[in-house]
Amino acid sequence: MRKIRGKNRKTMPARYSLLILTGCCTVAIIVSLTLNISGGPLQTLAGYVFVPMQSGINSAGQWILDQVNDFRTLSDVLDENEQLQAQVDELTEQLNNLALEQYELEELRALYELDETYPSYEKVAATVVSMDSSNWFDTFTVDKGTNDGIEVGMNVMADGGLVGIVTETGANYSKICSIIDDSSNVSAMVVTTGDNFTVSGDLESMNESGVITFSELKDDDDEVQVGDAVVTSYVSDKYQQGILIGYIASIEENSNHLTKSGTITPVVDFEHLQMVLIVTDIKDVADSSDEE
Repeated sequence: MRKIRGKNRKTMPARYSLLILTGCCTVAIIVSLTLNISGGPLQTLAGYVFVPMQSGINSAGQWILDQVNDFRTLSDVLDENEQLQAQVDELTEQLNNLALEQYELEELRALYELDETYPSYEKVAATVVSMDSSNWFDTFTVDKGTNDGIEVGMNVMADGGLVGIVTETGANYSKICSIIDDSSNVSAMVVTTGDNFTVSGDLESMNESGVITFSELKDDDDEVQVGDAVVTSYVSDKYQQGILIGYIASIEENSNHLTKSGTITPVVDFEHLQMVLIVTDIKDVADSSDEE
């Protein structure tokens, strides 16, 4: 049987061929430079071999340079973003501080206007520092006490009206019971008619409808209307006369057909109290069992 020729012929590895070609090119370049040969086959060979290699190297170098530039650009963008974020945070803090200062300014302006509304009473401004567990400021503590001349029994105002009364004092604090507390009773008067009655605290009604209750109103001629203003009465033994409490929200006749009862919407925002005015005058009259 005839053997197939060339079946076992060995071929040279590609890397050796590349080394040989590189060596030949190197020798050709050296010879060309040494003998100052220009043109001819060496130059042609160089054009075919080295020009594409140079182009590839240039392309690779340009790509690497572009990547480096892109990386630098991204790094610059990240640094700039961090700087801008820091500026945004600083401006946000400044805006929050301005908003807080504006709110405090409005609170002080409201206290000033309240002070002007009741010019005959001496007052001390105080800041609320704590409250009980309720959602309402029915009992709370302020940052002024006996060191500031505060005494038990002094009236407390805010938002243009009556808040409550001082029930306990320390050197640098006072506790206040507000008129919405269940234990509070205030002798009040309807501004339009002068009729006296009792306003009682009612946290349940405050939670449900934002009102407190009143009772024992004598209104034989049905003159009292919803919306009439209610102030502290001249017969009150604990509260200075004429301090606004709120406005009548509802009226109903009692079963005895002699008196009426109903609800009042307080003028004070007992959910967001922050600053108050304490009236340093104490009403000097005989104690009464009808008012707490």
